[in-house]
Amino acid sequence: MKKLRKSLLAQYLLIILVAMMILPFSMPVLSIIFYNSIEQAESSVRYYNGTDLEGMWNETAKGLSGASEQQIHQKLSSLKHVYQEASMYWVDDRGQTKDKFPESISVPDTWTASDSIHFMKNNRGYTVDPFTVVAFIGHEQQEGFMVLQIPRPDMVSPNDKLRAKYNYFFPVALLFIFALFILISTLFFYRIRKRLLHLQEVMATPEANGIPTTIEVSKQDEIGRLEHSFNRMVQELEMSRIREMEEEELRKELIANLSHDLRTPLTTIRGHAYRLKKEPLSTKGQESLDFIDEKVGYMGELIENLLSYTLLTTGKYPYYPENVDMVRLVRNSFAAWYPTFENLQFDIELTIPDKRLMWDVDPQWVHRVLDNLFQNIYRHAKSGQFVAVRIENETIVIEDHGPGMGERSSHKGVGIGLSIVSLMLKDMQLDWNIETSEHGTIMTIQQI
Repeated sequence: MKKLRKSLLAQYLLIILVAMMILPFSMPVLSIIFYNSIEQAESSVRYYNGTDLEGMWNETAKGLSGASEQQIHQKLSSLKHVYQEASMYWVDDRGQTKDKFPESISVPDTWTASDSIHFMKNNRGYTVDPFTVVAFIGHEQQEGFMVLQIPRPDMVSPNDKLRAKYNYFFPVALLFIFALFILISTLFFYRIRKRLLHLQEVMATPEANGIPTTIEVSKQDEIGRLEHSFNRMVQELEMSRIREMEEEELRKELIANLSHDLRTPLTTIRGHAYRLKKEPLSTKGQESLDFIDEKVGYMGELIENLLSYTLLTTGKYPYYPENVDMVRLVRNSFAAWYPTFENLQFDIELTIPDKRLMWDVDPQWVHRVLDNLFQNIYRHAKSGQFVAVRIENETIVIEDHGPGMGERSSHKGVGIGLSIVSLMLKDMQLDWNIETSEHGTIMTIQQI
């Protein structure tokens, strides 16, 4: 139950339920309030309907049967207090006008038959203004008559006036209820959207280690549970990152220690192999000794590459950049490999311009990069018997006609040499590219 109470779905269903219930309840409540206000607006009891007024006036006239002039005067005076906007007077049995209310009304002082007919003719009809009621005093119709005239605008009751004046109250009230529901729904979803956007912002803004920070959980609803899951994920990533860094440090330390430990026995083996070369051996023995020497040299290069790779990844490989003439450096580096390729009967193409090409690099690193690339050609591209070194458009190009890097080779390793080349060129802010196929490989090096 507690979990359901904190659910966003339950909260929104409650909003919908309240909105559905408030409409049928609001109509009678608003009606009661409105009509009670109208009824309380009545200041006195009086009639406004023409039929009611006519009935009231006739009953009053009959009730004055045999009344004296003073009694009639008092009765009309009391009615005048109720119908203040009305005009009242009465005429006795001799046709004399008595007690005019107000005194300023214009009526004949003495009524003749023609005056009565003219008066009745001018004040007949449902639309004649003012509304006129004539009633005989008493029951015998011989005691005179009394007249009531009310302007038709004053026959509108306060209730009707209030209804006409506040006729917009109901639609406005209903619109207010709908607007309130929309406002509550908007605020409800706005808070949800704000929390989701905050979570998105935290997820999209990682720290220096590439992992986002945890988020403060304010509510225990669906989004709150999502925030809890996000925090657990961040904590697991942080722990995984720490373990990864510890394992990486352990791996690098292990590689460095193994590299140092393997150098000593390899040096010893190489020394004994060199001593055996001075001894008289058979042809097969000499071939085996040459094979041992070649493999020992290869293992020495692997260990050196492994140590260099470890130092590069940890940022501990010495780096001393300077302004270097790349034309001269490439020429000197290839000159050291020229006899090797010449002995293997390679077709050698060397296209190096006489003008200088100055780069800010570490010359030892560049020598190491070029040596690794020439060594790859020596080991894996002998079948093509072609090597080309060119400098064109401020780009160093090294090409061979070997079987390509996709082909298997008996000397092919795990690619540590090329990884070292990539790391060194990246640290020297140089860009390189490899295009390889079964017809050969082209490698280019240029400044970024």
